[in-house]
Amino acid sequence: MTAASAVSAASAVSDAAPSTANPLIASSAEGHRRILTGDRPTGPLHLGHYFGTLQKRVQLQRQGIELMIVIADYQVITDRDRADRVAEHAENLVLDYLAAGVDPDRATIFTHSAVPALNQLMLPFLSLISVAELSRNPTVKDEIAHSRQATVSGLMFTYPVHQAADLLFCKADLVPVGQDQLPHLETTRTIARRFNDRYTPLFPEPQALLSEAPLLLGTDAGKMSKSRGNAITLGADEDETARLLRGAVTDNDRYISYDPETRPGVSNLVLLIALCQDRDPHAVAEEIGSGGAARLKRTATEAVNEYLRPLRTRRAELAADRALLREVLHTGNARANAIADRTLTEVRTAMGTF
Repeated sequence: MTAASAVSAASAVSDAAPSTANPLIASSAEGHRRILTGDRPTGPLHLGHYFGTLQKRVQLQRQGIELMIVIADYQVITDRDRADRVAEHAENLVLDYLAAGVDPDRATIFTHSAVPALNQLMLPFLSLISVAELSRNPTVKDEIAHSRQATVSGLMFTYPVHQAADLLFCKADLVPVGQDQLPHLETTRTIARRFNDRYTPLFPEPQALLSEAPLLLGTDAGKMSKSRGNAITLGADEDETARLLRGAVTDNDRYISYDPETRPGVSNLVLLIALCQDRDPHAVAEEIGSGGAARLKRTATEAVNEYLRPLRTRRAELAADRALLREVLHTGNARANAIADRTLTEVRTAMGTF
């Protein structure tokens, strides 16, 4: 299978998905040309990733926005003692991207470790931000508090600057983020502004595209996570999906309503159905009504399996051609290197270095 045929089929799957264009995204993206987003290669993507970011990426690409998607393999070791199966996880991320409808001919999918010039930008960028400013970053504080390591590495501390290098090497001007990532983005904007003031105007100050996607919880009504066993991955089969949803947390009230604050488990399943069927969650809850948890879970299983069927079919076809996935990464890494080399040359020229 060629990359071109993969693109065509992936686009067909995406077009078949029952999702409508988001006018808010269209309005927010107007006038912007390049977006950077990405994922850490720590495991398979799940429904939370799909409705939170993947679906939006495809919509933005359809609007003519250039996508830069970083597979952040260096970030895996910010809060882990070692990085396990990174190459395998990276290929599987490419698999999920293509199955969801990302067009690799128009998107640049690359890995941190394959773009040396990107990482070289950290040094001049670190000189533009103070230790005190990094120490005050609330997201860094939270990530350190929840770190899996006994001690905190310097990479964790400088993570916002590494993210600034991700965004500024390709001069991304719009960044899809959640509220918790806004402090990192502000660090990037500060670095860009200070470089432009100290040397020469070179970098845009990226704007935030805040996520409007409702937060999907895991089947245990907690945070959906790859490591908790509470997530429905994009590659899960229909039987596994049914098993996970049968075990989903609900409550003792038979009448189904949508009230995320007081009924998180029930409301999460209602929201999942609504997202898959492109409906209002209150209408979904009213329709199920007194059907209870059994009908709610049955409806959720049918909705998820129906929604993901084209994507999963496409994913299975792509999974049989691992060489294609590596080709997409090879091509994306080459594109990213060309951009990063050019930006690093511009930075060196502006700074008067070699």
